[in-house]
Amino acid sequence: MLNRRHIRIKVMQTLYAFDGSESDDLKKDERFLIQSLENMYDLHLLMMSLFIEVQKRAEDQLEKVQKKHLATKEEKNPNKKFINNSILQFLKNNEVVKNELEKRKIDYWYLDFEYVDIIYKAILESDIYADYMKTEESSFKEDKDFLVDVFSEIIAPNEKLYEYIEDKKLTWVDDLPVINTSILKLLRKVKKDSLDTYFTPELFKDDEDKDYAVVLFKKTILNRSKFNEEIAQKTTNWDSDRIANLDAIMLQMAICEFQKFPSIPVKVTINEYLELAKEYSTPKSSFFINGILDKIVKEYTEQGKLNKIGRGLM
Repeated sequence: MLNRRHIRIKVMQTLYAFDGSESDDLKKDERFLIQSLENMYDLHLLMMSLFIEVQKRAEDQLEKVQKKHLATKEEKNPNKKFINNSILQFLKNNEVVKNELEKRKIDYWYLDFEYVDIIYKAILESDIYADYMKTEESSFKEDKDFLVDVFSEIIAPNEKLYEYIEDKKLTWVDDLPVINTSILKLLRKVKKDSLDTYFTPELFKDDEDKDYAVVLFKKTILNRSKFNEEIAQKTTNWDSDRIANLDAIMLQMAICEFQKFPSIPVKVTINEYLELAKEYSTPKSSFFINGILDKIVKEYTEQGKLNKIGRGLM
């Protein structure tokens, strides 16, 4: 579910949070990083559980309408296509999802039910829902395509939901695009015979990615002074106070990858930190960082200090 770019973002944010702090407890900072990454899985579960809650909301509404004293024929025999959507039913009856929600105490929608109502109402008022409900029967593909459209066009871009998630945990604002993309991929690829674990994927692709997060953090922070000396040598015309803290941290991380991660190609490192600079720092940061990294790579190449493993890693 997590990619390397987002791992870099989490490491960058942790280094920034503790930059200049008086804490010398590296383990504490490391735990903060791991917790920040783990919180992403909570966000994934929260967003998946929204489907379950919306389905329940529709079911409750249907029962109320059917019990009306003067219910019409249509109200007594409503179209149940939405509540019987095969993927919504799969999520609702999924014991693995249920256990994960209980274990991690993801019960926010119970307390903040008004946001379930906001999404439910938006679905009911949409053309997507109107087209879907024109018939009473559906195929698995139609059910899937409907939920893909609901998620991408109604749930993911909903501003009130975005604000709610931002209020819950500030770090979730950066996590939400990654989680939404991950959920969309899951919805598009789900099959009739998907396992119960399908909607609860591993947070990290493998142990290597999990180790990468911790090692990048530790090696950057432990070698920070040495990396800063290298940066200073390449910025003799710059007052150190003029270099944005975030730019300095990204440069430290990039140098760390040059020196300590032989399997990561130089071009990948440079491109990744230039993209992060464009997204998180000043308008001119990417040009500044590119210039410094270019000088460092040339120097390392001349001195034979770029010990990269494998073909095409330069």
